[in-house]
Amino acid sequence: MKSHTEYLKLHVKQRMDFLNITHQVEAAVHKSGVREGLCLVNAMHITASVFINDDESGLHRDYKRWLEELAPFDASAERYHHNRTGEDNADAHHKRQIMGREVVVAITDGELDFGPWEQIFYGEFDGRRDKRVLVKIIGE
Repeated sequence: MKSHTEYLKLHVKQRMDFLNITHQVEAAVHKSGVREGLCLVNAMHITASVFINDDESGLHRDYKRWLEELAPFDASAERYHHNRTGEDNADAHHKRQIMGREVVVAITDGELDFGPWEQIFYGEFDGRRDKRVLVKIIGE
């Protein structure tokens, strides 16, 4: 069995945004030489997410609005107990919990085996600093 690991380095300028990382993950799959297997893509920060969905700007705006309604940004210590520790990113932790930590995609014939319209996204909820995404590929 083959194993291949890569780390994508990202820097999102906004506090919250979504980046399509499908092409970077596909490049890692091709580099790995794995023809049949699995690809794990994992946000390595507790205020970021990796998820699969459609690359449609209206949907992304809807997600941002919905997430902000569920866990609004509030740097004060009144709304979130976590912010009493000196942090200001409690909302980002909640948003990550909703959107998820990682995805696993099958590799078939050397390609990511997606359904129609599926793409891999990095979701950032406490941006403006360097972050990493783990891409781990295993298979034959």
